[in-house]
Amino acid sequence: MKKTAPSEHGFSLLEVMVALAVVGIAMVALLALQNRSLLMHGEVQRLTQATLLARELMNERIVRKDVPQQPQQGVFDAPFPDYSWRIEREETPLPGVSKVQVTVSWDAEKETAGVTLASFMLEPGASP
Repeated sequence: MKKTAPSEHGFSLLEVMVALAVVGIAMVALLALQNRSLLMHGEVQRLTQATLLARELMNERIVRKDVPQQPQQGVFDAPFPDYSWRIEREETPLPGVSKVQVTVSWDAEKETAGVTLASFMLEPGASP
């Protein structure tokens, strides 16, 4: 019968501790990555919603020819009370053409974030 050395029967305590340390470090890194992924998802969701709200407001105002001469601002109705808007009209060097700018913003953690869209509008009665 062949006898084996004591070191060949299994893992030493040091080997087990090193393996657990490697697994622990990997788990911490994975959890940090998952947390960052969730934060980015929320940020992208707010940015997408703000862009859609800005497009809707701009298109609605341009189609109705209801773009004010002076800047206006307000807050969206439910279900978007966290988003505020600002619309302004700016004359361009081209006669009968105005630049319309819509900014939709929201309060992110300790700072205000937002999206700004711009478009050009042909004034009523102006020829292209």
